Amino acid sequence: MPCRTYSGSRKATCPGAAGLPGCLRSKAWMPVFRELMCAVSCRTFVGHYMSEKVVIKIAHDYYLITAALELVNFPIIIPFTKTWYGKKAADMVLDEFAKCAAKAKVRMAAGGNVTCIMDAWIKNMQDSAKYNEKVAKGIAVAESEKPAVSVRQFSDFEIAQTVFTFLFASQDATSSATTWLFQIMADRPDLLDKVRAENLRLRGGDRNVPFSMDLPESMTYTRAVVKETLRYRPPVIMVPYLAKKDFPVTETYTVKKGSMIIPSVWPATHDPEAYPNPDTFDPERWITGDAEMQVKNWLVFGTGPHYCLGQTYAQLHLMAMIGKASMELDWVHHPTPVSEDIEVFATIFPQVGGIFTSISLRVAPNLAQDHCKLAFTPRP
Repeated sequence: MPCRTYSGSRKATCPGAAGLPGCLRSKAWMPVFRELMCAVSCRTFVGHYMSEKVVIKIAHDYYLITAALELVNFPIIIPFTKTWYGKKAADMVLDEFAKCAAKAKVRMAAGGNVTCIMDAWIKNMQDSAKYNEKVAKGIAVAESEKPAVSVRQFSDFEIAQTVFTFLFASQDATSSATTWLFQIMADRPDLLDKVRAENLRLRGGDRNVPFSMDLPESMTYTRAVVKETLRYRPPVIMVPYLAKKDFPVTETYTVKKGSMIIPSVWPATHDPEAYPNPDTFDPERWITGDAEMQVKNWLVFGTGPHYCLGQTYAQLHLMAMIGKASMELDWVHHPTPVSEDIEVFATIFPQVGGIFTSISLRVAPNLAQDHCKLAFTPRP
């Protein structure tokens, strides 16, 4: 698993404390989760066309891109500002993704197997080119050779731009969800025990049985925990939409075509009419309650034709991760007065407190007051 590889690298570079590896001691885990989720996304999107060293660099520097969003509408980029550092980091990521695309084109043309999203896209692109060339020459082509979706040829940079968009869309949201998921489970050990018991039972008591796509259908409680986490602490608290025509928001107010509408996700997922006792974390509402029926309030991944393409992947990823972690590790949360307060850094995280920001964490990590302070220990 990418997360196992990357976490191993992190553990090797963290100094120990009290006989434990650095990543097992009590500390703010939000920055680590951000880097880990970025590394997992890179492996999912571009596989092993990118070296581990480059993956770690992108994961480590990605916070610069997120920080630049605070000044995204500033008309110019001034050297040594957040936007300048963010632009430099983004250019580096695009360049690395373009290199991956070039390598993938060569490998897939030679008959390589699909190992990541980029492979699948390029294979479809190359299959489409072969099919269209035969058709243009009047060569009879079997129906089985016709691509399911015919796509045009994309340059390496075009592919890099699209994959970068995928990374941008996934990184902050999954980092937020992961941070809250681990903190919530630590604060509710009885619920974590249920997740652990379910995952062990489905593996016949052997925690070394790898995750497979057959497992999620039976992971009823783990799925409920993930969905309740996303409802209780929705990573993205607002999603902008552009009105393509005059749209009646209420009986007395209609927005004009071309207006931007920004519905807030938080009130929707904390609506007591849809989710009774909305400020209570209750996974059972997804099993014995009617939470699954509240589709109008479930705006976590957006809605309509532009809903998040990664919603299934994201939920399966969180299920697999918390299931595996529950079997391998014990962890405790060291709460602070601001543990349940929310900081917005593109998405929502446990408040850092005081004057400290996500950027200052990189400069002086020991000053962090919260940002999900956890301590992990291996299970026997």
